[in-house]
Amino acid sequence: MSDNIVSSGAKIQADYSQVREHSKIRPDRCCSKSRGATRGSGSEPSFGNNPQNPNIVSASWLELGVHNYVKMLIIGGLFIYLFRNEIYSIVVRWKEPSWSHGFLIPLFSLYFVHQAKSEILNLQTKPSYLGSFFLICGIVFYIFNIVSPAGYTYFRLISVVGTLGAVVLLLGGWALIKYTWLPIAFLVFAVPLPNRYYVSLTMPMRQLAAKVAAVLLNLVSEMEATASGVVIDVIYKGQRLDPPLNVAEACSGMRLLMAFLALGVAMAYLHYRPIWQRLVLLAGTIPIAVFCNIIRVTVTGFIYILIHPKYAHGIYHDILGLTMLPLAFGLYGFLAWFMSSLFVEETELAKDIVVRRQCKEN
Repeated sequence: MSDNIVSSGAKIQADYSQVREHSKIRPDRCCSKSRGATRGSGSEPSFGNNPQNPNIVSASWLELGVHNYVKMLIIGGLFIYLFRNEIYSIVVRWKEPSWSHGFLIPLFSLYFVHQAKSEILNLQTKPSYLGSFFLICGIVFYIFNIVSPAGYTYFRLISVVGTLGAVVLLLGGWALIKYTWLPIAFLVFAVPLPNRYYVSLTMPMRQLAAKVAAVLLNLVSEMEATASGVVIDVIYKGQRLDPPLNVAEACSGMRLLMAFLALGVAMAYLHYRPIWQRLVLLAGTIPIAVFCNIIRVTVTGFIYILIHPKYAHGIYHDILGLTMLPLAFGLYGFLAWFMSSLFVEETELAKDIVVRRQCKEN
């Protein structure tokens, strides 16, 4: 009987080695930790629905108790009072179309924290005095940007997010920061860029959209398009289009890029997949947003020339911009599906081999 057990083990090991070699999995990773490591193992924290992490105990925010909520209200009230002017200026900028997604960013951050509810409520938190150092630095930096002639308003707004992180580190220590660092850092997407930086970033995107749109417009017979900066001069059937097409700031794609980049961070954070795949998905949001904006500008040009100029302005222009969102989501979803289908983790292959071998022997 012992000989049969040894023989079966040798067969399983041989099959496993063949699959590892076929999948080109590095041998030094054969003893890596499973993605579904339980809480407290020191591995990467899991968020959302994780079928490989069943040992996490369900919890409720009511377990914090009234006294903890009173503490949070007091600290939160003091924080809001200290940065009331900066918070107000941020909310006012959210009313602009380019930054209207700012209203959703805090809600996403709260949802991220809620996803880690069980882990947070079962933590053994301990205050970190390094947080007090960062808190003092944040407040000093904030005051410096108020009194200094060289101070920047944007840095004052960013210091609000940094100070919030310092408060969490001071009160909850590194154990709490482990689960809240990204929800806090995600709030940076809610801070509008200064206008001069915003314009300097949109100008290259507008010029790129104009050049590509001009190339695509030239594919139409009897149409000649030339891009000059952000302006596209068009001659159609021997007649020059007047006024020429102008890729305005609203068509720069910056609005879609900022919103989609924030959404990409959220999806990469919530989706259960390896770190390198999350980084690829996050990096993929930039070319996807730029591509969708080029499609929008090109389609607007065709509508302006071939149909009627009125359908390239106003509500029609806004509707066309909204149709780019499903296209962007579709491309992002295809990229996520492609990576999930192309790459299979080592642990899944090993388990499948062992289960199949055991079923055959039984």
